[in-house]
Parts: sequence; C-alpha cells; structure tokens
Amino acid sequence: MKVLVTGAAGFIGFHVARALLARGDAVVGLDDLNDYYEVSLKEARLRQLESRPGFAFERADVADLGALERVFDRGPFDAVCHLAAQAGVRYSLENPLAYGRANLSGFLHVLELCRHRGTGNLVYASSSSVYGANEKVPFSEDDRVERPVSLYAATKVADELMAHAYHHLYGIPSTGLRFFTVYGPWGRPDMALFGFTRRLLAGEPIDVYNYGKMERDFTYVDDISAGVVAALDRPLNDEVVNLGNSHTVSLERFIAVLEAALGVRAEKRYLPMQPGDVPRTFADVSKAKTLLGWEPTTSIEVGIPKFVEWYREYYR
Repeated sequence: MKVLVTGAAGFIGFHVARALLARGDAVVGLDDLNDYYEVSLKEARLRQLESRPGFAFERADVADLGALERVFDRGPFDAVCHLAAQAGVRYSLENPLAYGRANLSGFLHVLELCRHRGTGNLVYASSSSVYGANEKVPFSEDDRVERPVSLYAATKVADELMAHAYHHLYGIPSTGLRFFTVYGPWGRPDMALFGFTRRLLAGEPIDVYNYGKMERDFTYVDDISAGVVAALDRPLNDEVVNLGNSHTVSLERFIAVLEAALGVRAEKRYLPMQPGDVPRTFADVSKAKTLLGWEPTTSIEVGIPKFVEWYREYYR
C-alpha cells in the first residue's frame, strides 16, 4: 500500500510507520514537529524512518489546510492513518485552544481531503479518555461517551462523531481506535513511565496521584502498532474499536516493576487526583479480536524492561 501517516514523528505514528515500511509499504509521513515536548526526540524518530527505503517526509500542520492539500498531492493514498493530534489530558487545562486547532480543525481537514481526493480507508486515533469516569468495567465500545471529563477527551468524542457523519454523507470508510495508556520505547516524555524513569535515575521523588489508588490498562506500543496496521488492512465502514491490554494494573504495581527494571527504589509523594483524570481504565477488546483479528500479547513485566533498555541507550 501507499499510506499517509500523520503524526509520523510522534510516538505511535513512528512505530506504525516503521511497521508499514518493514513489510514493504510506501509511507508519506507528515508532522509539524511542534515543541509540546522535546523536538530532538521527534527528530531522532524521524531519522530512523528516513534511513529506510519507501519513506518520504513532509513537514506540515494538519490545521493548515493549504499545507495539508499539498501533502495529499503526493497521493492518491490507499489508506490514511491519522495520528496527528495535540495529546495530553493535563495540558488541555493549560492550552485548550491548541486542542481545538489540532484535534478538531485538523481532523476536519483530513476528512474533507479524504472526501475530495478519495481514500480506500481512514484509520484515526481516538482515546480511552472518551469513557470519562465510567464505572462499568471493562469499557465497551457500546458504552455511552457523552460525559467526557477533559477537553482532550471531548475533542476525541467529537472526532468520532465527525467521522460518523462523513461516512453517512459521503461513504468514507473509517475506523477510530481508542488507545489505552500506550507505553514503550521512543515514548512521550509527558507520560508517567517516561517521567518516573527520569526522576528515579536522577534520585528525585515521583508524584503518585490519587494517593496511589489508580488502575490503568497499560498497552505496549508494539501491540498498538500491530492493531493500527490490522485496521489499515481491513477497511470497516464506520466503527470505533478499543485497543488495550485488557488487564488493569495498579499504579503501585506499575512502579514496582519499574523499580525492579531500574534497580532503584522510588521515593513517592502521594497527591490527590488531578483535574481531568480518571481512577481506572480497562478495555474490552473482543471487538478488536472479531473485526481486526487482533489481541495484545505484551505484559508490563516484558514491556517496561524493554522501555528501560531503550531509555538507557538513548540517553546514555
């Protein structure tokens, strides 16, 4: 296939682009290399991709319609994998306009160009955050999602609704993938595993929110990228699908596995729940198994040491 991957220098986008290239697909990667977190990490991911045959890069912002049109000129594309977004629940409290621009306007631009230029399949990133403070577990795609507890989550709900409308009106096949707490090598510095590792190796205390009473469905990035590729290979008319590990892990257990991998004991500062956060996530992945033939394979006991190995090598 020839695939457009937006957010190709981002965490998940990098892994998806690499997986597609490894099997011989042609990839046009798009990213604006913004400074939400260290640009040098994005550039390092990009260098990894540019060293592989079949990859071409366009620096562009999906919120800039003219720039995105020029990227679509490199098509036609057999599939569009839209992963570019303003990430982060907590940052959405500080800079909400960035989320409207990237996650709403940017996604609308992608939909419009898929409509007018034609694409065999659109796969886009949603998030487990759409479930809000859902008390029913595991979270199912049939659960109601109209009560998001952060602006970030609200933009992802809106993206799903826009994709549904474009399928209804114009027949665009689309699959929204609700990612559950993705971690692994080349990860984002604003996420817990990255921050904990940095602070533990520096001998600094770590902040543990909700006094440690948190549970997450931690999902290894290779499992996620395999799910994205499966969705690209199997166009669905109009679906949203959970991609998670389908196991909850307590934050205390997560920290303990990291301590063992690093050989360092953590000094913990217990703090209340942060605004916009939720106490638990837990994915029902039966739909992904049925529609995509996908299921996760990597536990935190395997995934966290792989992240630590990458981190030590990358940061020397």
